[in-house]
Formats: sequence, structure tokens, C-alpha cells
Amino acid sequence: MNYERFNAYKIMWLFCLFDLPTNTKSQRKRASEFRKNLIDDGFDMMQYSVYKRFCGSLEACDVHIKRIKRWLPKEGTVSILKFTDKQFSDIETYIGETVEKKPKHPAQLEFY
Repeated sequence: MNYERFNAYKIMWLFCLFDLPTNTKSQRKRASEFRKNLIDDGFDMMQYSVYKRFCGSLEACDVHIKRIKRWLPKEGTVSILKFTDKQFSDIETYIGETVEKKPKHPAQLEFY
């Protein structure tokens, strides 16, 4: 049996960034439907117009990118970014004037 270890360079994160118009009732409805589709597909809101999703592989990313393309509204801008897990781990998040601390990952399995 062949067991492949998880590789931080093969595990992917998918980001969807968007700026959709919300001036009219129909535009607000389309923007709301787009956000709802992202959430239903497993995306989490990172910031108001920035959603992220964990994908186990590049192939899984491609599946979700195809779905996003089906949901594209007529107006506005939608950007899709792919990051490896290694690249994602280097993100620094600042809240106000403080840095959000990264969770500590043990170097080896710990038993209590």
C-alpha cells in the first residue's frame, strides 16, 4: 500500500475576492446570491468581500473555480487566487495595532 504524506506544497487554499455593485435592488440580490453560493460551497468569510476555502489538491481547486465561474454576476469584479498551504501559512494578520498570534504547532505528536 502506498501512503502519500500531506505536502504543504500540494495542499491548496482558494480565495475569492469580489467587488459587486449594490446600488439597485436587483444588484443587491445578485451580490447576495453570489455570497450565498460561496458559503454553500464551503467558503468562509475572511473579510467582507474576501472568502477562502481549503482544498486538498489543485484538482479540487479547479472544481470550485468552475463553480464560481458559473455564478459570476453580470456586473462587478471577481478575482480568484490559489495559494499552497505553505504560502497561506505565511499570511500575517493585523487587527488594529496588534498582530494576531499564529497557533503553535507541535514539532511532534504529544501524548498527555
